[in-house]
Amino acid sequence: MSQLVADEHSPQRPQQRYANLYTDLSRTVRDLGLLRRRHGYYWTRIGLVIAAFAGVWVGFGLLGNSWFQLLMAGALALVLTQVAFLSHDSAHRQIFDSAAWNDWTARLLASGLVGMSASWWRSKHSRHHQAPNQLDRDPDIGSGVVAFTPAHVEKRTGFSGWLTRRQGWLFFPLLTLEGLNLYVASLRHLLRRSASSVERIEAAIILTRLGGYLAVLLILLPIGKAGAFLGLQLAVFGICLGASFAPNHKGMPLVPATMKLDFLRRQVLMSRNIRGGVMVDFALGGLNYQIEHHLFPSMPRPTLRKVQPIVRDYCELHGVKYTEVGLFSSYRIVIDYLNNVGLRARDPFQCPLVELYRK
Repeated sequence: MSQLVADEHSPQRPQQRYANLYTDLSRTVRDLGLLRRRHGYYWTRIGLVIAAFAGVWVGFGLLGNSWFQLLMAGALALVLTQVAFLSHDSAHRQIFDSAAWNDWTARLLASGLVGMSASWWRSKHSRHHQAPNQLDRDPDIGSGVVAFTPAHVEKRTGFSGWLTRRQGWLFFPLLTLEGLNLYVASLRHLLRRSASSVERIEAAIILTRLGGYLAVLLILLPIGKAGAFLGLQLAVFGICLGASFAPNHKGMPLVPATMKLDFLRRQVLMSRNIRGGVMVDFALGGLNYQIEHHLFPSMPRPTLRKVQPIVRDYCELHGVKYTEVGLFSSYRIVIDYLNNVGLRARDPFQCPLVELYRK
């Protein structure tokens, strides 16, 4: 950290110092070797989730026509959540040195096991990383069933407005539908006329996977139990994914569409870390280190824990607010924010550089 302290006191204009903040941090992290790939970790993890996926279906076959199959449905949802986390890591090119290996691993895990499109997700997620919580740029705060911005709230009146003012309490129940929403959105993306040849391959894999899944359920179970299995699996899957994404940015500052920020502040000020041990790391797929992930998207998941103290100290040194809360506190913040989105317009985000000049 001595180099970082020296940079802080070097004779630079404020604009230059702001622009250099991320460069200095990135150089330190790279020099410490914290961007190196963790092949052993990921091969082990991929092997375990594939074995768990196969184990669920072996258990499914052994149970036969039984309501205990709902336990298998829940287990399948948990396994698919871990597969989705691995696909996320590979899409960010955290696993292999080769871009092609990362891309196809993400694609095969997402399409072949989860049944979702990696191409659709990457397009959406890349735009989120470029401008987290920025109006008209971040798709994760776009208009939908839940209103994430004051502008969306203002357009809702009557019963819709009444529900929106209480949407925080409905948020987690709505997550039971998130799994179905992700499947529909990815298929709509892949089946459009302008789909690329790679996306058509994805579509073929996904349709085969989903068709085979439904066929197995209907062959081995009566339609009522098959429907219960499918419904529970989708609900648990949606809750697990939604509960891992929601704490990261919801309730953090919203950035006006035209505002420009330096990279470090753009990523740190709009992101929230979640405290916890190994179980939280596992349940949230490493996304609890959201600040570090946004600063270093290609950093392997197990390294995020190691780089966190460096990033936190660096932010403190340069007066950049670093937000970290407990898991349940983060959910309380999300619920409160969603119930009061319309009031957030009274507390607009101020650019740190503008505030510096005003002082």
